[in-house]
Amino acid sequence: MSLSPLYNLSKLKYFDGSGNEIYAEEDDHNLGPKFQLEFLNLGGRGQGAGAFFKLLYHQVNLKYMDLTNIQLKGEFPNWLIENNTYLQELHLENCSLSGPFLLPNNSHMDLSLLHISMNYFEGQIPSNIGDHLPGLEILLMSDNGLNGSIPSSLGNISLLHVLDISNNNLQGHILGWIGNMSSLEVLDLSGNNLSGSLPYRFGTSSKLRYVCLSRNKLQGPITMAFDDSSERIQLDLSHNNLTGRIPEWIGELSNLRFLLLSYNNLEGIDFSCNNFTGEIPTEIENLSMIKVLNLSHNSLTGPIPPTFSNLKEIESLDLSYNKLDGEIPPRFSKLFFLEFFSVAHNNLSGKTPARVAQFATFEESCYKNNLFLCGQPLPKIFGAPMPPSPTPTLTNNEDNGGFMDMEVFYVTFGVVYIMVLLVIGAVLYINLYW
Repeated sequence: MSLSPLYNLSKLKYFDGSGNEIYAEEDDHNLGPKFQLEFLNLGGRGQGAGAFFKLLYHQVNLKYMDLTNIQLKGEFPNWLIENNTYLQELHLENCSLSGPFLLPNNSHMDLSLLHISMNYFEGQIPSNIGDHLPGLEILLMSDNGLNGSIPSSLGNISLLHVLDISNNNLQGHILGWIGNMSSLEVLDLSGNNLSGSLPYRFGTSSKLRYVCLSRNKLQGPITMAFDDSSERIQLDLSHNNLTGRIPEWIGELSNLRFLLLSYNNLEGIDFSCNNFTGEIPTEIENLSMIKVLNLSHNSLTGPIPPTFSNLKEIESLDLSYNKLDGEIPPRFSKLFFLEFFSVAHNNLSGKTPARVAQFATFEESCYKNNLFLCGQPLPKIFGAPMPPSPTPTLTNNEDNGGFMDMEVFYVTFGVVYIMVLLVIGAVLYINLYW
């Protein structure tokens, strides 16, 4: 596509070429376009940095611009924000831009959405980003090479409700000021090198509903708190070094929909008395340091994952009052620290674990109300012989092939014969005429 035929369209304000494969040619046109665009969307696929930038150098009225997946290359065009003081949305994701992320020299009040994910930006996020872009509502900078710490000036952006800086090389601590951002709804800082503990006040924003801090180096206990007034809450703290117990306030979040805590060093998890359905996820095996796991009083189905035997540190395991089926994994007897165990009120079958070590101390109540489960300490012993049933003696008469007991036959016949003789004698005695 050559852009020069458009230059004489003096009244052109809206141009949408999205969803195409665009390869802009270099124009020899020395004059600038006669139009001033307000809307430009070329998002799709293509190349042609020189041609596009030559056009954009002359634009000052842009409010919306989208060049997604156009391989512009070069540095971030901060001059574009400076020249277009009315710009509200700028989409430059996956444009092969590199170098540092450059801010406009002056504050830009109208820019509400900036999407520069999936590029090759390096260096630190400018410390004064909050002062130069105070009107931001959505800031998406994921999948780059940004490093350093998260600038505290982001806390000055009062309208910011989506912040995604995931999959970068950010370091340092998560600062408590993030929890004071009253408009923040979505926070994604996953896939970085953030360390330290979670701030206590983090998550106190009444609008915060999605938090993803996975794949970092966070340590210590889960100290955050959420306001349950949010419509739906999603929390991902997986792949960190968090320790301690699952806090009780999580059980009070009636709007909690997604909770990911795998690949940590947590010691206590109580999900009892909920409405969980489906099979027990095998990923629980990754909680190698867990000490207490309570999944009782739910509607879980399917088998008990054999990989539960990898929970070498577990001290209490309660799977009672569910709809689990299949066998109890025999390797459970290797859980040497297990002090409490219950699989009662399920649909389990097969044999109970061997009565060795700590399993020798578990009583019948730990296994009761599993119809097809047998073995000690249950009264139904696994492999016990059935009581013998009486077997009739074959008759000596090989012709009829019957199964009559001949001794019984002879005794019965003799008794009946004698009774018949006595009856006949009595009748003849009474009636002398007969």
